[in-house]
Amino acid sequence: MPGFSRILLASRNPGKQAEIRSLLRPLRILVLGPEDAAWQDEVVEDGTTLEENARKKAGAAFQATGILSVADDTGLFVDALAGAPGVKSARYAGEAQDPVANCAKLLRALEGVPGAERGAEFRTVLSLIGDGVDETFQGVCRGYITPVPRGDQGFGYDPVFEIPETGRTFAEMSEEEKNRVSHRGRALMRLRQFLEDRSEVA
Repeated sequence: MPGFSRILLASRNPGKQAEIRSLLRPLRILVLGPEDAAWQDEVVEDGTTLEENARKKAGAAFQATGILSVADDTGLFVDALAGAPGVKSARYAGEAQDPVANCAKLLRALEGVPGAERGAEFRTVLSLIGDGVDETFQGVCRGYITPVPRGDQGFGYDPVFEIPETGRTFAEMSEEEKNRVSHRGRALMRLRQFLEDRSEVA
């Protein structure tokens, strides 16, 4: 298989872009954002699974640009809410995709639920699509939903998702610390290994 010289991130979320760029930085691959490839399309995430949404976004980016494309979809699955917000995590509080409103709605839904029953799981699916390439990579991270937001780093639900081994939320961790244990970090490490194994760029 030929090596890869560049890859397009099919996401305009600055937080996701920063995490993905950070983890792919050791590779000698040019990492592009949609603005770099003049890709303006908005992809409707109407899939019923994370994988469907990730593949739809990566496929649309590749079809439009011809550049090897990667897209992710991530969901927060809360035990006490029967897996909600799940695949609809980004729009949990409405189409505005407001992370503060999403966290507030989640905490309201868990009012009165004791700490031991506030278990949750972050899941990320990455889709990589290009010429002769159609791969998916998954990452999972278990934790708990805190009673109140803590920390000012990260994005999304990071202020309310605590990792039990550290006693801290993602929003209380540095980028490097989060990448070592997070769902997206684990999926990206699998993607990075795939790219390393197949890249001829020395």
